[in-house]
Amino acid sequence: MIGSLTLERKRKIVIHISVWVTFIIFNILQGVLNRGTLEFHSLLMLSFNILIFYFNYGILVPKLLLKEKTFFYVLSVIGVAVLIFVISHFSMPEPPGMHREFGDAGSGKMPPPPENGPRFFFFLPVIIHLAFIMAGTAIKVYEAWIRNERNRKEIESQKTKTELHYLKNQLNPHFLFNSLNSIYSLTAKKSNDAPEAVITLSELMRYMLFQADQEFVFLKEELEYIQNYLRLQRLRIANNENVKLNIRGELNQQKIRPLLLISFIENAFKYGTDFKGNTLVIIEIKILQNELQFKCRNIVGRKKKANETFGIGLRNTKEQLNLLYPDKYTLQIDNDTVYFSVFLKLKLN
Repeated sequence: MIGSLTLERKRKIVIHISVWVTFIIFNILQGVLNRGTLEFHSLLMLSFNILIFYFNYGILVPKLLLKEKTFFYVLSVIGVAVLIFVISHFSMPEPPGMHREFGDAGSGKMPPPPENGPRFFFFLPVIIHLAFIMAGTAIKVYEAWIRNERNRKEIESQKTKTELHYLKNQLNPHFLFNSLNSIYSLTAKKSNDAPEAVITLSELMRYMLFQADQEFVFLKEELEYIQNYLRLQRLRIANNENVKLNIRGELNQQKIRPLLLISFIENAFKYGTDFKGNTLVIIEIKILQNELQFKCRNIVGRKKKANETFGIGLRNTKEQLNLLYPDKYTLQIDNDTVYFSVFLKLKLN
């Protein structure tokens, strides 16, 4: 962040120098071409304008206006305008050709100038200087707005990362607890599937440790993770013929946020066993180019109904969807006395 600000500051200095050098050269060339000479007074006034610009740009605006000291800022600008008028009045040379324009060639006497003519000549430098002040104010206020917007987005980004980290920390222990319960039930039954369950759990944990902290993962890897999870659940469940996973579509280089779907699946296995011990969990995943359609249905078993205890995992998933895929998903959850269904349509990155 510091390096980027330093680079931005250097770029700003180069831009300012380039603009002023170009402006000075243009004024010099214009004076030489129009009048055939370089007027020292014009360069002096231009230097004075640059000084006024940066006095307002670097001191008055940041110290007064941006600190909401508007009254003192206005007083300072008025003071600068008065000072400009005094300096310009005593240092400005006589307007070229003014006596020739208003004099009497026959008598050789100079009548007084018209009231509405030459007076404007003395106010013109003040107007030009005030224009430089307004330009400096506008540029500095715009830069402050850009900087505040950048800081606001950075704060929002950090807040989002913190919230996601918190949600994942809630999810991972919850998942690990359920998986260890599944393996414990196998070892308690002295099942020959217990070693395979341990290996499958190690694959799941490897994915969660080394892949889940990334911003995006390939959809193919996320689906392999889901398949391993279902393999572990099938080893635990006695009547698993109604545990089905159907994946359709073409997998290319689509990416997805990690661990986004697992809470829906965990919830299905948590509530998907009836009082007879029968489990029904049907998962359908369809990939249509950059769109993912996820369907998960389970029976509402002997535990509390899902609408009464929505579950930490499901709440976390909804919060993650709102944070990571705003306006890029539709989620429909249906719950009746027999089935609990989830339908998610997601625009992939």
